Amino acid sequence: MMSTLIILGIGILLVFILIGLYNSLVRLRNAVKNAWAQIDVQLKRRHDLIPNLLETVKGYMVHEREVLENITKYRSDAMNAEGVGNISKAEGALSGALGQLKVAFENYPDLKANQNFLALQEELSSTENRIAFSRQNYNDQVMNYNNKIEMFPSNIVAGMFNFKQSEFFEIEDKAEREVPKVSFN
Repeated sequence: MMSTLIILGIGILLVFILIGLYNSLVRLRNAVKNAWAQIDVQLKRRHDLIPNLLETVKGYMVHEREVLENITKYRSDAMNAEGVGNISKAEGALSGALGQLKVAFENYPDLKANQNFLALQEELSSTENRIAFSRQNYNDQVMNYNNKIEMFPSNIVAGMFNFKQSEFFEIEDKAEREVPKVSFN
């Protein structure tokens, strides 16, 4: 009788542990989804700002046609990309093209004085910062979730209920990884 109660108690304890581990995995998976949704919102904001920025600079930057066309192409690629890996790769290419545009701005003093352009540039810069913060938050959530999937004993529950690791949002563009050179000459 006593051994039956002990076995029953251990069984109930194991069920509660299983439920707790399952719920923590679900909570972390949902945190990853939420963090991705935040990135998606900021990327959409960026994609919406780009046509306005390009329209503003077109009249000034007649010699930078290739840069403007690349931005349009990379924006389209980024908007149509699916999956974290493909999106991060497409967004890296778009960031590189936007970086080329920022360098080209320096050759157009009239453009740099245009109030509409300055407002759009500020919005885009603010959005880039938001994307960076969102990407960091997303990667933190992915790390927590992936750790939970790999660590004992939750890895057993993760395997039983088919929890899969999430992909990090990584920078693919080599130019974005390089440290910018600053010169005061």
